[in-house]
Amino acid sequence: VQLQASGGGLVQAGGSLRLSCAASGRTFSSLNVGWFRQVPGKEREFVAAIVRGGGYTNYADSVKGRFTISRDNAKNTAYLQMNTLKPEDTAVYYCAADQGVWNVVRMTKPNKYDYWGQGTLVTVSS
Repeated sequence: VQLQASGGGLVQAGGSLRLSCAASGRTFSSLNVGWFRQVPGKEREFVAAIVRGGGYTNYADSVKGRFTISRDNAKNTAYLQMNTLKPEDTAVYYCAADQGVWNVVRMTKPNKYDYWGQGTLVTVSS
């Protein structure tokens, strides 16, 4: 499976961005999808995840109420709508896909994912 993340950029605090994660190479609807982010010198941090059918989602506390994960299996694409952005949201954002069983705790662990995209940089200025 190949994942292509896009949509990052520079935005002012309080603004919005929508990230996309386009998948190819395997039936996208059979995969759970997660978004993670990373800043230099820190570990990759869980942001949000969505089950293969789209019926369940999970969010990090730091983004709950501001970010929304969604997916369109017909387009083989997942999204991360990010609103009310803060400078501390600045990071490289990665999408990842998982073949396993949906579990809210398991989906927060980067090492549980099978496929990764290349990352897209989000910079939030104050």
